[in-house]
Amino acid sequence: MSDLGLTPDRTNTSNTDPPNPDQSLSEPLGPGSPDQSRPDADWSDRLDRAAGPDPAAAPALRWGIIGPGGIAQRFAREIPRFTASTIQAVGSRDLGRARRFADCFGVPRAHGSYQELVADPTVDAVYVASPHSEHHDHALLALRAGKPVLVEKSFALNTAQAEEVLDEARARGLFAMEAMWSRCLPHYAVLRQLVASGRLGQLRNIVAVHNQSLDLDPAGRLMNPALGGGALLDLGVYPLHLAHWLLGAPDSLQAVGLLADSGVDRAETIVLRWGQTIATAVADCAAAGRCSLAVVGSKARVDIEDWFYCPQDLILTELDGRSTVLNTKVEGGFQFEAAESARRIAAGELESPLVSWRASLEVMGLMDQVRRQLGLRFPQEGPAPA
Repeated sequence: MSDLGLTPDRTNTSNTDPPNPDQSLSEPLGPGSPDQSRPDADWSDRLDRAAGPDPAAAPALRWGIIGPGGIAQRFAREIPRFTASTIQAVGSRDLGRARRFADCFGVPRAHGSYQELVADPTVDAVYVASPHSEHHDHALLALRAGKPVLVEKSFALNTAQAEEVLDEARARGLFAMEAMWSRCLPHYAVLRQLVASGRLGQLRNIVAVHNQSLDLDPAGRLMNPALGGGALLDLGVYPLHLAHWLLGAPDSLQAVGLLADSGVDRAETIVLRWGQTIATAVADCAAAGRCSLAVVGSKARVDIEDWFYCPQDLILTELDGRSTVLNTKVEGGFQFEAAESARRIAAGELESPLVSWRASLEVMGLMDQVRRQLGLRFPQEGPAPA
C-alpha cells in the first residue's frame, strides 16, 4: 500500500500517546486507556504499521461471484487491479447476464446457475453479492460445495440465518466472512489505534451518519421487504459496525425510525451506550446529506467529513483546536477484504479477527433489536410472536 504518514495542517509540538502494538484487533477496545507520552515521529511510525499489510502481497485466489450486480462490478474491478487474485467465474440465473458481466470484466467462465458456479472446480472461493434476502441460501450453497465464502453485508436477514451459515462453515472447516470492507481498511485500523492508545482521552461519544438519496421506486429492491429492503441493512449496518469496531457490543440500544408505505424502514436513529460512552448511528435512504463521522474524546477528536466508511484521511483535532491530517486514504478499497480473506484461507483459518464471526453476529443482533423496536419483520420471518 502507499506510504502512510502524518501531514500537519499546523505545527504540533505536543507529545502524543502511542497505541499498544500488541492490541488484538479481535477484541473491543473500551472507552479509553491510560496515556503514555511518545514523540510524534514514533506515533507516525506506529500508525504506518497499524494500517496493515499490502493487499498485493496476499496469496492468490480464484474468485467466483454469485450475483453480477453493481457491487460485484466493483469487486471485479478492484481485486485483479490491487491483488494477486483473479475473478475466475461469475454465476447468474440469467446466463446472458453472466456472459455480459464476464465479457465486461475479462472473467474466463460464466454460469447460468449458482449451482454451476459453486461446483466449478476452477473456483477457490465464492463472493456472495446477491440481495440480502439471498445471502443465507447462497452462502450455504457455496459452503456445501466445499467453497469458502465472503458474503456481502448485511451478512443475512437476521441473527438466526447468520448463525446457520457460520455453523455450516464451522462444521465443514471452511472460512466465512461478512464483506464489511470498512473494517479491513487502513483508516479504520488507525482510528482504532487512536482510541486504544488513549490518544483521544476517555471516549465520550461517536456520531456516525449515513445519508443517501436512493431510488425509492416501490417496485425496486430497496423498498421490497421480501428482498431485505430498507435503510438499515443497506446503510445502517455501516455506522453500527463502526461503533462495534471501536467498542464491541453495547450495554443498551434505543431506536426511533420511519417506515415507508411498503413496510421497510426509510430511516432510523439509533442510540447505543457503553457505560459513560454514547454512540449515535443515523441511516436515511432518502436524504441528500453527508456520511460523516465524529469520534470524540475528552482530549481530542477525529472527524471524517463525508463517506466515512470508504478510504479516507482522518482529521485529528486537539482540545486547543490544532488539527493534523492523518494520510490514510488509499485507492480502491475492496482489495483489503479480499486480501484478508486470501490470507486466512491460505493459513487454514475459519475466520478473520477484522470481521470476526462474533462481530457479525453481534451487529446482526443489534439490527434485530432495531427492527423489533420499529415493528419491522421480513416476510421470511413470519408474524411476530404473540
